[in-house]
Amino acid sequence: MTGRTHIELQPVDMQTGWKTPPGFPAGMEPIILSGSLNEERKTGSRTRLMRFPPGTRGAEPIVPNTYTCCPPGAWHGPFRSETGCLLLEIHYFDPEDAAS
Repeated sequence: MTGRTHIELQPVDMQTGWKTPPGFPAGMEPIILSGSLNEERKTGSRTRLMRFPPGTRGAEPIVPNTYTCCPPGAWHGPFRSETGCLLLEIHYFDPEDAAS
């Protein structure tokens, strides 16, 4: 059992619901697609889109058609995009980490 909800094909509202979280650079805006992630308890998973408008700044550039996979807790970013981009992010915790 994965603990994930079964979701049939659903349209994504690409116009509303985007909001910059506290502590993120201005313009970095996620929208949650599914899941529930409890970062304090290190449980659950979450799938979201994160959009960067052109000129969004962090330190690490994002180039077209790239992929990364980082284990939970791994350092990554901050990112920047000269032309703007849309990321698909899948966040999860390893159940063994929650037990420790």
